[in-house]
Amino acid sequence: MASIPLLRHSFRPTATVFHRKPSSTSPLTLFPTPIFSPLPLPLPLTRTGGVITRMSKKYSSSSPPSTERLISVVAYCLPFMNSLQYSRFLLSQYPKLSLLLEPVIPFLSLYRSIPYASFVAFFALYLGLVRNPNINRYVRFNAMQAVTLDVLLVLPVLMQRIFAPGRVGLGFKVMVWSHNFIFLFAVFCFLYSAVSCVLGRTPYLPFVADAASRQI
Repeated sequence: MASIPLLRHSFRPTATVFHRKPSSTSPLTLFPTPIFSPLPLPLPLTRTGGVITRMSKKYSSSSPPSTERLISVVAYCLPFMNSLQYSRFLLSQYPKLSLLLEPVIPFLSLYRSIPYASFVAFFALYLGLVRNPNINRYVRFNAMQAVTLDVLLVLPVLMQRIFAPGRVGLGFKVMVWSHNFIFLFAVFCFLYSAVSCVLGRTPYLPFVADAASRQI
C-alpha cells in the first residue's frame, strides 16, 4: 500500500509546452544573435590600507622617484634667483615682504658670488638635462620649462635698456608695475612648480609649457 503514493507521483501529468516555429517575417529572425553585448568584467580589486579599491590601468601611473623630483625643484631655482632683481620696487613699497625672502638670502649671496653663475647654470640645465637622452622625460620637461622661463625673464631687462624710461613720468610707472608683475609671476611659478614636483606631478606653466613641450 505504501507504493501507491509513489506510483501516483510517478504518473502525475506534466505540462506540455508547444514551441511555435518562427516565421520568416518574425522579428526574431532579423536578430539571430543577442542585441546587447555582455557586461564587461569588473576591474581587479586591490587592497590599500585595509580598504578595497578598484584600480584602472588608464589612471594608474608610477610616480617619479625622489631624485628626479629634487632635480626638478633645483632646476626651477634658476629663474627664481634671476627674478629677484625685479623685486626692488615691491620690497621698497612693502618692506615687510623682505622677511619672507630672508631664508633665500644665503643662497642668493652664494649664487651671486660665483662668476657667471647664471650662464653656467643655464647651460648646465640645457646641455646636461634637456639635451641628454639618458635623462627621464619628467626631468627634461621641467628643466626645459625652467630654462624657457629664465629666458623670458631676460627680455624685460633688454627692453628697459633700450627705451630707458627714466625715474619720473609715465614710463617710470609702467616700469614699476611691470617689475612687480614679473616678480609676482615668477614667485607663483616657482611655488607652483616646486610643490608639484614634490608631490610627483607635472607642472604646466602658462606661456611656458607649450614652448617647453615642443623642445622635448
